[in-house]
Amino acid sequence: MIQGSLDLGNPQHLDALPHLLSTIAPDAGLHVDQDGLLLQASGARTHVWRQGSALLVTLGEPRALDDALARQIAGQGWASLLPALLASPADTLARLAGRFSLLWLDTASHTLGLATDRFNTYSLCVAENGKRIAFADRADKVPVAREIEPQAIFDYLYFHAIPAPRTIFRGIRRLPPATLLVAGPQGVQQRSWWSARFSEPADGDVARLGEDFRRIVRTSVEREASAGSVSGAFLSGGTDSSTVIGMMAQAAGGPVDGYSIGFEAEGYDEMEYARITARHYGIRHHEYYITPEDLLSGIPTVAAHYDQPFGNSSAVPAYYCARLARADGITRLLAGDGGDELFGGNLRYAKQQVFERYQSVPTPLRQLLLEPVLTQRWLHKLPLLRKAASYVEQANTPLPDRTEQYNLLLRLGLTDIFEPAFLNGVDTGAPMQLQREVWRAVQADSSLNRQLGFDWRFTLADIDLPKVIGTTGLAGVEVSFPLLADELVDFSASLPTSFKLRGQQLRWFFKEALKDFLPPPILTKPKHGFGLPFGPWTLKHAGLQAQARDALTALGRRGIVKPAFLDTLLRDKLAQHPGYYGEMVWICQMLEHWLQSHAPDFSLR
Repeated sequence: MIQGSLDLGNPQHLDALPHLLSTIAPDAGLHVDQDGLLLQASGARTHVWRQGSALLVTLGEPRALDDALARQIAGQGWASLLPALLASPADTLARLAGRFSLLWLDTASHTLGLATDRFNTYSLCVAENGKRIAFADRADKVPVAREIEPQAIFDYLYFHAIPAPRTIFRGIRRLPPATLLVAGPQGVQQRSWWSARFSEPADGDVARLGEDFRRIVRTSVEREASAGSVSGAFLSGGTDSSTVIGMMAQAAGGPVDGYSIGFEAEGYDEMEYARITARHYGIRHHEYYITPEDLLSGIPTVAAHYDQPFGNSSAVPAYYCARLARADGITRLLAGDGGDELFGGNLRYAKQQVFERYQSVPTPLRQLLLEPVLTQRWLHKLPLLRKAASYVEQANTPLPDRTEQYNLLLRLGLTDIFEPAFLNGVDTGAPMQLQREVWRAVQADSSLNRQLGFDWRFTLADIDLPKVIGTTGLAGVEVSFPLLADELVDFSASLPTSFKLRGQQLRWFFKEALKDFLPPPILTKPKHGFGLPFGPWTLKHAGLQAQARDALTALGRRGIVKPAFLDTLLRDKLAQHPGYYGEMVWICQMLEHWLQSHAPDFSLR
């Protein structure tokens, strides 16, 4: 935990700092609270370091990327990093790796610094008012008056989470991944200290690169599994979790613990693949089958735990999986997140390549023949031509805009969903504008690598990692992500694009490098994941129906979503397509449960 409020324009605060700093014992936590000056830091992975007039707080587990810095820290401690952070913070941060965030304070220069890691796994939120800056590792703990921001609610319903830099609270922003903020007498400056650079060579030595890949993964897994905790691993039965737990078992030289979630619902359960992996590596396999009753208690519990609304539907299963591990005495779980986004494993990558190929058709043929014919509406009565016209329309829509043609809000219709007053008070184009900014910032030549870099932000940093970090934290378990080791991220950015997506074959290199390590059925299994049969279950389970109805009715009174839409959604649309419309029921329900816990009186009426 980290929290603070400091007025860099207040002489009383600045004069008090040197004395207060001198009273802090090294690595003993931090608590200063007097006359509007607040500095607090505590927790198992929070450490306080002091050197002279400066203070450094580390959250998480930062480590040095180069040997020279590693030796310096080993010999002199993390406080020895302070001079470099004060003189050249961005260059210093570029020499660090791991899951972390940092705070440093220099009383001599009246400078405060904050920094997040590459994937924002230890996030920091800030609010500014003149020269006063308040901060915390949770948006709901920043020590300022908090007011719900309607734009953030729209962003949540659009993304099913609230991407940085916005938070649910007006005036409180979350630092994006790999961000450096320095506040001092001259004001506040913020910049990125790292961004992915895809080198995109034409080809490579598959055998040599495969050896490098396996070495990096093995080293990362061993490091995370031996970090002073009793470790186990999530095991979904996919290639990523199977790789992590297989390497973990290999390093341990004996059985390790794997934790899997199943569903008694056709088309949603992949427990058999997890069992295949467990048998192959001799894993002590622990299974838990989620029930509708688990959702009844888990939905409000998980919703309330987050510092802002969070709507990823696999959060509740992840929580029960982590809780199962905690009951067995496991204090750290290794997760397989990141493999898809680093090595081209999502189905949408192959789909988008099909659309991208259209641009290779000669321009005259496209503009003078194909498009004039396919835009004739009367021809759309023919199914084949209708599909061809849809293909051309989508292919002519640039990325990332093309991916949002399937966005749930846009498909259902904004004016049908939202109250007019709410809709008039938000910028409905803001989410797409943020996506375009992130897309343009990715340093890559190929469309595929741009999609990967884009997903590192929106899929990993804003959704998947907060899901796992939040739910394991709620269960009392730490989590680590071996497949997101900085060395592996850099390695993936240097691979030929064709190694990630070969034709329509996803993550070709990943599977090629592990073809003699992973069980054959895992290499060939269809894409799945921790899907949740919420929609089908809600149709059949009276308790889930009542819980959803109560939550949506309450949400309808807040002046955000039209009650008539919510009524139709639950009464009619859910039965038409439980999986599709169940997602809309879920995100609305999670929003209402969060509001009931954090802002029960909020209303725009």
